[in-house]
Amino acid sequence: MIPHKKKIIVLGGGPNRIGQGIEFDYCCCHASYAIKEEGYEAIMVNSNPETVSTDFDTSDRLYFEPLTREDVLHIVEAEKPAGVIVQFGGQTPLNLAKQLEDASVPIIGTSVKSIDRAEDRKLFKAILKKAKLNQPQNGIAKSTAEAIKIAKKIGYPVIVRPSYVLGGRAMRIVYDEIDLDEYMKKAVIASPEKPILIDKFLDDAIEVDVDCVSDGKKTVICGIMEHIEEAGIHSGDSACVLPTFSLSKSMLDEIRSATNSLAKELKVIGLMNIQYAVKNSVLYVLEVNPRASRTVPFVSKATGVQWAKIATKAMLGKTLQELGVEKEIIPGYFAVKEAVFPFSRFPGVDPVLGPEMKSTGEVMGIDKDLGMAYMKAQIAAGQKLPMEGKIFISVNDRDKRTIVGLAKRLASLGYVVVSTPGTADILKKNGLEVIPVAKIGEGSPDILDLIKNLEVKMVINTPGDKKTKFDETKIRSGAIMHMVPIITTISGARATVSGLEAARKKGFNVCSLQEYHE
Repeated sequence: MIPHKKKIIVLGGGPNRIGQGIEFDYCCCHASYAIKEEGYEAIMVNSNPETVSTDFDTSDRLYFEPLTREDVLHIVEAEKPAGVIVQFGGQTPLNLAKQLEDASVPIIGTSVKSIDRAEDRKLFKAILKKAKLNQPQNGIAKSTAEAIKIAKKIGYPVIVRPSYVLGGRAMRIVYDEIDLDEYMKKAVIASPEKPILIDKFLDDAIEVDVDCVSDGKKTVICGIMEHIEEAGIHSGDSACVLPTFSLSKSMLDEIRSATNSLAKELKVIGLMNIQYAVKNSVLYVLEVNPRASRTVPFVSKATGVQWAKIATKAMLGKTLQELGVEKEIIPGYFAVKEAVFPFSRFPGVDPVLGPEMKSTGEVMGIDKDLGMAYMKAQIAAGQKLPMEGKIFISVNDRDKRTIVGLAKRLASLGYVVVSTPGTADILKKNGLEVIPVAKIGEGSPDILDLIKNLEVKMVINTPGDKKTKFDETKIRSGAIMHMVPIITTISGARATVSGLEAARKKGFNVCSLQEYHE
């Protein structure tokens, strides 16, 4: 237990940017409140005037300073705190942890050694091997030649990224050697002191996010979230659902067991986030972050529990039992987190999603019905989904089998399906009435004309290969420019159709958050 009436410093996340925003500030604020509730002085270090953590009444003392080693050490020297918390500000303070520990600064919560074990690829591999957990085939490359060799051994497609980054910066799915060579020329410059991580890309896998809290002995799961978009879309951009909607009980039990094993092995004190993927009923560990994740505010709102506060009090020496946290809370309703994107501010940008984060905010929809919860989240995110009219569908070859069923469901709701020749042929062969439309530059009116004239009320367009990239980009950016709802993943299309069906059949039911928590 840290001596009473001492000072605790909380390191914030610094300026807002894609990948690190106010979700982490939420955690910093709740950490400060918890510190004061426990009778300590709360000292906040942050340099973002747009956050609540830098409000005068959030902490006992605020240092509006950059999050650098030099500045933090000056503050530590002046304040002489009993401990410094690095878990809540995202990757920025986490990257300072080792430098601060080397300067004899007391880091409270999960140890710097454990943070390194989770971040370092070789050390992490050993942890998973010991816990008998699966991981996608992977390797570490420090040169282009080494990267090509590893990718050939693993087999394309692969995900490549620098280590120690947040928001999937410089991360990409590459499908061949030419792509990889081009990436390596850029990525090595982006991360000169760190190697490149190469992982087998698990195509069509279900991604799962888990937040948990531990006091060093007992671990409690805060929430298990199932992503709507498949693995390969950055977790910050993917819609996710709490509780899960398609995973079996045995798979959920396996996830819980793996989470407990990893928390125990890493000696976690405070919060931890784990990203899993499920493919062909096999569980894979993608990533472990021994810190607060951007989903903590969502899970807190969905469950009615202030998890960042509980984690802070655990770091200050309280046990979860003392805090009254005994077991996982599974809501009796669905909460859907949806990302908010800034695409409308950037004319011509392609809104297609991938492993590099693009969203700048998030919203939540809640309902007893999953489709209705998803619909509410879409409305909150600014997607004005149509209740009637024409829907344009053009998907890649891989998605054509799935789109048939979705198109039939849309037609049964009274929507008129419009498609370019390739997708139209598939739909017609399966008994659907389709209005064919010309590809860009191959006749008039073409699909861009329909979008410009607002004749199409929604666009479903999943990215194909390099040959079709130019046309697809034009279609997607055209939809953004003319404020036509755009869906770029087949899983997103599936959820949208379910939402439209629910809205037609059940209508909107509005309750306060407090009513759901009762």
